[in-house]
Amino acid sequence: MRDYNENMAVLEKFNSISNNGLVWVDVNEPNRNTLLELSEIYPLHALNIEDSLSKVQIPKIDRYKDQLFIIIHFPIYEGGIPKQSQLSIFIGNDYLITIHKDDLKVLTDMFNQCKNDQRQRNTLMGISSGYLLYKIIDLLVDDLLHILVKVENSLDDIEDLVFDENISAIRPITYLRREIVTLRRIVVPLKRIVADISRDIQRFSNEDLTLYLNDLKDHLDKAIEVLDVAKETVEIFTDTDYINNSEKTNKILAILTIVFTLSIPATLIAAFYGMNINLPGGLGEDVNFLGKYTVFIIITIISIASVLLMAYIFYRKRWLS
Repeated sequence: MRDYNENMAVLEKFNSISNNGLVWVDVNEPNRNTLLELSEIYPLHALNIEDSLSKVQIPKIDRYKDQLFIIIHFPIYEGGIPKQSQLSIFIGNDYLITIHKDDLKVLTDMFNQCKNDQRQRNTLMGISSGYLLYKIIDLLVDDLLHILVKVENSLDDIEDLVFDENISAIRPITYLRREIVTLRRIVVPLKRIVADISRDIQRFSNEDLTLYLNDLKDHLDKAIEVLDVAKETVEIFTDTDYINNSEKTNKILAILTIVFTLSIPATLIAAFYGMNINLPGGLGEDVNFLGKYTVFIIITIISIASVLLMAYIFYRKRWLS
């Protein structure tokens, strides 16, 4: 291991902040060489380095004598579609290393604010690495809660669409269902990881962090509750939209059936008298008391009368209501 001065010289090449003996290194868009160079300063296990470089890892905590390695996921949006963004964290007594892709804007903004503002730096890094870890997760959870507010607003918008007979709501319902499923896959494991962190983080802080972490777990409980309600609501909207569409389809089929049924007598009469065969009045040679169109007039009257009679019967049976 290098001495302190050599370590500080190496850290200058990284995006790092030092305050009151605590170092925060933020690695954006990590590569193997960067993490291997950091492993010469801090005890980063080779397997954890591989996990940090991997695009998809399940949330977990690896415990070591003087270090924790944590992987957690947070939602990001690309083109309006929610995706999982992985955050890898190494924490020791005097350092904290965050590793992520260039999509956790909230974390990047927090790091830059801490780097440029001495007061903010003292607030976040003036206590312990454990407190800094809590503040990072708390900030990301707050951003998650803002996303959930948008989900609730989307539910209100979809509710209006579901009960609008002129609009199909199946596509927005499908998009929102996918969003809720993605958020649940993030939040539920995150709650478990935060519970595990609360049992281990105290050794990296002289201050009791129990109240802070309990507040964090309470926020996650509320997030899960919101997602559970949203999931149930979307399922209700899906069933309602299906019922409404089925009802509209049945109405259309009923109208078409009635129109077709009413046309049957006229079609049947026209079929018989359009065969050019000798039926009573079929050729119209002996029936001309109304002129040369007598047969046509009689057939038209009979057809209309049969349609009106059937329409009257349908109306009395309330099939036309």
